[in-house]
Amino acid sequence: MTASTYETIRYEIEDGIATITLNRPERMNAMTSRMTQDLLRVFDETDANDDVRCIILTGAGRAFCAGADLGGGATFNYESLADPDLELTRVGDIYRDGAGLVTLRMFESLKPVISAVNGPAVGAGVTMQLATDIRIASTEARFGLVFARRGIAPDGAASWFLPKLVGMQTALEWCLSGRVFPAQEALDRGLVRSLHAPDELMPAARALAREIADNTAPVSVALTRQLLWRMAGADHPMEAHKVDSRAIQSRGASEDAKEGVGAFLEKRAPRYPNRVSTDLPNPFLDWPERSFT
Repeated sequence: MTASTYETIRYEIEDGIATITLNRPERMNAMTSRMTQDLLRVFDETDANDDVRCIILTGAGRAFCAGADLGGGATFNYESLADPDLELTRVGDIYRDGAGLVTLRMFESLKPVISAVNGPAVGAGVTMQLATDIRIASTEARFGLVFARRGIAPDGAASWFLPKLVGMQTALEWCLSGRVFPAQEALDRGLVRSLHAPDELMPAARALAREIADNTAPVSVALTRQLLWRMAGADHPMEAHKVDSRAIQSRGASEDAKEGVGAFLEKRAPRYPNRVSTDLPNPFLDWPERSFT
């Protein structure tokens, strides 16, 4: 097992699976500007490391994330704070939303992300998960999009992600009421894939991660993840057809495709040679950046 040191998170890699643990248990893993910066850095690290095949995001202690750390002195009036980590997010006279920076970084991830919600997830604790690919939860988890009850608006680019995941009616109900709801409702409405007893949550997350890490080509996974996420906002299926065609042509000529077909015909486990760091095809890398204005 390898590990890296961060101030507000734990980061460990074992057998191709990276585990990112929000690590402020004494504050129910409440989000700070330092945690935002740590999460942005760690996703840069997972992208650059070909040994990482899948990522699990979870929380230390009894909570996943209690949202912004209001009890720790945080405020939504950013200009009243003298915070060097917060200042890193400033563009002109606007401070970029920290949870939004995190979800957008996850959106760009080259590795799939599974969130394992071990306990209460409120505010940014919900929205930071919206760009994860698979969300599973403990039966003891609770969720709350409480922004309207704090006199603010949803963060984390939730206005884009949430309706796509649960539908507009549910997204509106949860955000307009601001109520905290149980894990079963999150399952019934499609926010999470499955519920697990607390001691079975991380084994379930690791089993999902192993299914990806042990059986699929890393470059194909990186490309597929981005195709599905980015085409969710396309104006017409022709946009997907055009980029699919470029991706299939590139991948079809790769050593991975040769190995995948050969392993299937020979009834053996595949050994994919291509690497995300060097072999991701240009149709993916040519995506235009969306600047903040």
